[in-house]
Amino acid sequence: MALYSEKVMDHFTHPRNVGVIENADGIGEVGNAKCGDIMKIYLKIENEIIVDVKFETFGCGSAIASSSMATEMIKGKSIHEALQLSNRAVAEALDGLPAHKLHCSVLAEEAIKNALKDYYDRNNIPYDKKLFPDCANCAHCHE
Repeated sequence: MALYSEKVMDHFTHPRNVGVIENADGIGEVGNAKCGDIMKIYLKIENEIIVDVKFETFGCGSAIASSSMATEMIKGKSIHEALQLSNRAVAEALDGLPAHKLHCSVLAEEAIKNALKDYYDRNNIPYDKKLFPDCANCAHCHE
């Protein structure tokens, strides 16, 4: 069995939604140079719908594929639907990731949630703080 699925390889070699959104409504960044993966998600939101999403990822193929797939999964969705996106759903949509690369799907989930939190903060929209775990001390980036 191959280490990576065809979907992982496709999203790595032909990533969707790469780039920057100028004047984004929400920006989320996770990771650090020490762990090797840095992911930044940009959201354009109109009437609580994610009308555009872009990403910049510095990292391995699994991180790029996870970013690409996650952006595809939330594009056109409501902000409430996007908040429900889980790392498990991203990994399943990619037809699986090797166990030692599952943290890449976690980063994609966290980057999206951080971008949505940024959107709420910028617009003074109240939210349940439990929806946004503090990544400042997460184990996979701050060892």
